[in-house]
Order: sequence, then structure tokens, then C-alpha cells
Amino acid sequence: MFKKRGMLLSGLVATILFIGGCNNETSTNEEEGAIQVVTTISQIGEPLSVIGGDRVKVESLMGPSVDPHLYNATQGDISTIEGADLIFYNGLDLEANMVEIFESISKNKPVLAIGETLSEDKLLEEEPGVVDPHIWFDIDLWKLALEAAVEELKKYSPEDSDYFNDNMESYFAELDALNEEAQEQISQIPEKHRVLVTAHDAFGYFGNKFSMEVIGLQGLSTEDEIGVSDINDTIAIIKEFEIPAIFVESSIDSRTINSVIEGAKSDGIDVELGGELFSDAMGNPGTEKGTYIGMYRHNVETIYNALK
Repeated sequence: MFKKRGMLLSGLVATILFIGGCNNETSTNEEEGAIQVVTTISQIGEPLSVIGGDRVKVESLMGPSVDPHLYNATQGDISTIEGADLIFYNGLDLEANMVEIFESISKNKPVLAIGETLSEDKLLEEEPGVVDPHIWFDIDLWKLALEAAVEELKKYSPEDSDYFNDNMESYFAELDALNEEAQEQISQIPEKHRVLVTAHDAFGYFGNKFSMEVIGLQGLSTEDEIGVSDINDTIAIIKEFEIPAIFVESSIDSRTINSVIEGAKSDGIDVELGGELFSDAMGNPGTEKGTYIGMYRHNVETIYNALK
């Protein structure tokens, strides 16, 4: 369950309000001629950079290996946010420690939690009132969320609407092809082995999409505690379903998963490390894994190769 910490310093919020109230000067946005977009996670930022093309300049605050559940904004982040024309974040408590900042900055400029634009019936709940925020693992849902962001771009720059629409249509065609590719690969995994064991419960939408059972040692948030019973329960599941491999995540300490592997082997159960998956963060910018499509394809291929 999420443990929304609310540990933001009041000084940070005060700084936002002060800067926002004084921001009447001509911005560098106009000088550069591009819409300045700031996002929290790259899963939002990279697709918008493709759709926005040369009409936007996108900066994502959280890079490779950064855990958005635990992230606290720096003073530099606040300056970056204040310099933006549009701010997009996932919402649904993914960036729990930044919500107060976004609420304050939204008084001065457009801020959108794209995950919260989806209807409630499309969202997964761990329990009543606790929503799974990792919606980017369902490509169809992520298209809807990205479309909401593009609508904000079009509102901000109506003259670029056709340009954004054309780019979005082309990009979404690539996502549809990726969806079919992923379905084809996952369907080849023996049904008994379609159990995805990871460090935390980030792959619920992925599992729901491709009919896979998903086991996360931690809950939806990486703030959740992991006990010995969680490890033992996971080992029992591995034994019952004869799961050949489990996975670490790029943004989470691998020690817990390694503890499961060691514990299983001490019980005579042979389970391997299937590889590293991208969950809350993508790969390095400028690489294939630093794109949403490349990250998603890497995950599918890693899961397929380990469990087939």
C-alpha cells in the first residue's frame, strides 16, 4: 500500500509561489521558439518528444535507475518546472512526494497528471482506494494517457494541432505494431510458466494485458516493506509453478530478488535470474532502451527468453 509521506519542505512550495508570482519576464521559451515541456518520468517525456517533434523541447526530471516512488524534488527541479510552459506527470500517487509542488505550480501554468485522465474502470486497484499507477505497461491505456497530454499541447499551440495529430497517428501505429509483437511472443510461453516474479508490483497492467500472473515482493510502492514471509511465500510459488526464472528491476536494489534465488536453491529449487527489466525507469537517453518502444520491447524479449 502506498505510504504517502508528505515530507516536502514548506520552503520549496513557498519558493514556487514566489517565483510564479514574479514570472512576468519574457521567457527563453519564446527565444527558442519551442514549447518547453517538463515531465517527471521518461515514459511520458520520450513519446512526447517524438510526437512534438521540433515544436517542443522536453525535459524529464527522473532519469535511468531513478525510483519515482521515493523521489524528492531538488531546488534545480523547481527551477526547471518553473521555466516550463507545460508540466506532465503520471499521477495516481506514483510521484507521491511531488504532489504538493504540482498543486502549487498549477495555479500559474498548465499541469496535468495524465494517468488521472483515465476512467476509473480502466485502472487496477490493489485494494479499495489504492490504484496501481504503472499504466504505461498497457500500451492501449498509455495511448489514451498520452493523447490527453497531446490535447494540452494543442490547446497551448493551436496552430500546431495538425502537426501534433499527424505525429501522434504515426507514433501510435508503431505502438499498435509493438502490441501485436508482444502478444505474439508472450503467447509462446507455456501457460504454466506465465508467472512474472519481480522486486515490486509494477507489472500488474502488463500481466492483465497478456494473461500473466504477476508476483511482486513489495507492493505497488517501493516504500512497502519486505518480510521473510514474503520471500518464503514467493519461493513456494516458484516451487508450485516450476518457474524457471525471476527478474530484477533497473530502478530497484537487486538484493531481494537474489535472496529469493538463494533461498530457493537452499530448498533444492532451481530458479535462475532471468535478467533485468525496466519498470519505473527507462534506459539511458540516446539508446534504444531509453525509448518507450525500445524499453517495452526489451522487457518482452527478456521475459520471453527466460520463461519460454
